[in-house]
Amino acid sequence: MSVNWKDAHHKAALTARWAVTMAKVRIQRVASRTRWQLVTFYGKSGAESVGVVDLLAVRKDHGEPVPSNKRGDALQIILIQVKGGSAARPTPEDAARLRAVAKKHGACHVLLATWKRGSMPRFYRLRRAAAIDPWIEITNLDSVFRCRAVSVSVCHLSLDPKATLYFSALGVGAFSPSLPRWAFHFS
Repeated sequence: MSVNWKDAHHKAALTARWAVTMAKVRIQRVASRTRWQLVTFYGKSGAESVGVVDLLAVRKDHGEPVPSNKRGDALQIILIQVKGGSAARPTPEDAARLRAVAKKHGACHVLLATWKRGSMPRFYRLRRAAAIDPWIEITNLDSVFRCRAVSVSVCHLSLDPKATLYFSALGVGAFSPSLPRWAFHFS
């Protein structure tokens, strides 16, 4: 029995679009109360664009500004990769690429949204590189979209020549919905 690759490609593209739509619907249930804007990346033909990020959630950071900025100047960014149907989970290489993009743009979270027909999307947060399984499931999206997040401007506070205290853009360290994420980075 031969496979009709044209039909398979069309079905995969349709599933990908539905996965993005369902992820957006689930996020908007939480994000509509917190002013997050969702940006979808499509190619010229309307299909999925190349790159590791499929969705971007962004909002203005109205928290305490860093020096030389005013309140509302900074942005809070969440990177989201979407997988639909029977698509394979992201590889360790994909996780490393997502971490690099998050670091470059100062994202406060990196999420994976998976969707299968007939069910609600499931969300996972990217953990630090040392974790055995890079993804941990998020059962409460409020913990991501309703908390005070880290702004794009990374704040450095030097403790001594070999240590730097900074807000973690990759989710390293302890977390409390009412406090920003903190991590220690030793050079």
